[in-house]
Amino acid sequence: MCHKRIGMAFILAIIWLFNCNTSCCRISETNQEHVLKVMSYNIRFGELASLKKLAKFIKSENPDLVALQEVDVRTYRKRAPHQNGKDFITELGYRTGMLTAYARTIDYAKGYYGIGILSKYPFLQTHKVLLPMPEGAKEQRAFLSAEIELPEGKTITFVCTHLDHSSSEVRIMQVNALNAGVQIDGPVIVAGDFNAQPSSPEIKKGMAGWKQAGTADFTIPVDEPRSKIDYIFCSPAKNWKVLDAVTPKSKLSDHFPVIAEVEWVESEK
Repeated sequence: MCHKRIGMAFILAIIWLFNCNTSCCRISETNQEHVLKVMSYNIRFGELASLKKLAKFIKSENPDLVALQEVDVRTYRKRAPHQNGKDFITELGYRTGMLTAYARTIDYAKGYYGIGILSKYPFLQTHKVLLPMPEGAKEQRAFLSAEIELPEGKTITFVCTHLDHSSSEVRIMQVNALNAGVQIDGPVIVAGDFNAQPSSPEIKKGMAGWKQAGTADFTIPVDEPRSKIDYIFCSPAKNWKVLDAVTPKSKLSDHFPVIAEVEWVESEK
């Protein structure tokens, strides 16, 4: 019995060493410290799924950065009584094991409604910027910008946003404000629900300077998808390579999430 235990321990040690070496080789060969897996997900204030199920899905995809929209904190909605009083961003962070940032956009149902970020890596700083709310806009919107510290001292700016659904004219103003408000001093990723299709002026023209990283798949509604309104954009466009992209057909919300694996390529000096 003792020899069997020693033999099993030896086999497990060999497997562990093999996996470790394989992972290390992949990091070396693909410059893995520059590769990020990014997700954007409008979770519809948790109406269609528990936070436990949402967290399980997010964790199963193993993203480095997640932009979340329609994130409630301590609200009491008649449409989602199973979520009453819950702090979405804190619980999702706990259940996924990720760090969190949150931006309230409006007060709602005795709590807050807004956007959030989950990150595997520490935040250096975060700030919220309110987007224009011209005549015709339905409610206040914002973007949440986070400077994130990656391994080996590298940093990236990750931005989550959710634009107004009211009209293209409103969204054009909001996209212009987003472009003006995001500092492009290095690698930047913007992800979120733009409430606009790819052919709309706010995307086709307003985000023309960015590299779009997601698929062309429709993202809403999940039962009969007919529109793409959720995106991942990278800037400067010339420095980003899209390695993979997918739109998982998860039905935990009325939106499908969008996921992209992107690589930052340093400019030659």
